[in-house]
Amino acid sequence: MSRIGKKAIKLASGVTLTVSPANEVTVKGPKGELKQNIDRDITVEVKDGEVLITRPTDQIRHRALHGLYRSLIANMVVGVTEGFKKELELVGVGYRAAVQGQQIDMALGFSHNIILELPKEVKASATAEKGQNPKIILESNDKQLLGQVAAKIRSLRKPEPYKGKGVRFAGEIVRRKAGKAAGK
Repeated sequence: MSRIGKKAIKLASGVTLTVSPANEVTVKGPKGELKQNIDRDITVEVKDGEVLITRPTDQIRHRALHGLYRSLIANMVVGVTEGFKKELELVGVGYRAAVQGQQIDMALGFSHNIILELPKEVKASATAEKGQNPKIILESNDKQLLGQVAAKIRSLRKPEPYKGKGVRFAGEIVRRKAGKAAGK
């Protein structure tokens, strides 16, 4: 059995999980509602405030889906109770970010500013403190969507290995390379 798939998911108070006949799991909580379609072979059941995921056979496909859907449902439960947060750092001279509603306006060293429209489920804020790199803070209850948006912002200007400039996740370590040695 999958070690991840075997673990039961505890439902916090105020969180409800329902499974439709079409195998769609809906999780409702204080921070919103999330839905996920589940493969028809995997069964999801709620017993005594715990969610159990079971698979029919030990086929490789079923074993893979067992752990996957357990992780997805666990992330949904955490998302509707606590939510998720990602921080991005803008490292480079003149790199800035400003948030207006659901748009992020970024100056990343190009000839023009980049304006990125955010999905309505993601909330963003930008901070710029003196002596520190500007930061973009993204918050959402959907972990998959949050990671996708953060990766999109990072892809606009990936950290380069020589000077370390670019957009990086907070705490990300960029492997630096030595530059060209001075000629004599």
